[in-house]
Amino acid sequence: MFELEVSHRFSAAHAVTVGGVREELHGHDWRVTVTLRGPRLDEEDLLVDFHLVEALLRDVVSPFSGRTINGTPPFDRLHPTAERIAEYVAIGIGPGVPPACEIVSVTVEEAPGCIVRWFPPPR
Repeated sequence: MFELEVSHRFSAAHAVTVGGVREELHGHDWRVTVTLRGPRLDEEDLLVDFHLVEALLRDVVSPFSGRTINGTPPFDRLHPTAERIAEYVAIGIGPGVPPACEIVSVTVEEAPGCIVRWFPPPR
């Protein structure tokens, strides 16, 4: 079994409501990491090309980069917590993940030491 991780950083602002109180709009240097797993390597001895995963990840998060996440679909309707962002990334990259691989997790680091992990539901 092989695992591969790809991370991408971007800066964006958000405001979330915690305990019924909406926080001030504030920015983060977000780091999103996708972990894929698969049992076999391809004919080039790769689980999957890093560049493919980088492109998938970049495409999903690029609408947020340098912006306010709250105003960017779908977070103009959804609560832009790190948990929901991790779930959104997983759903967004899912169709592009090669069939020989599966998503193990999507990790979102909102701030140093503040980390959320999304895992796929049990089959």
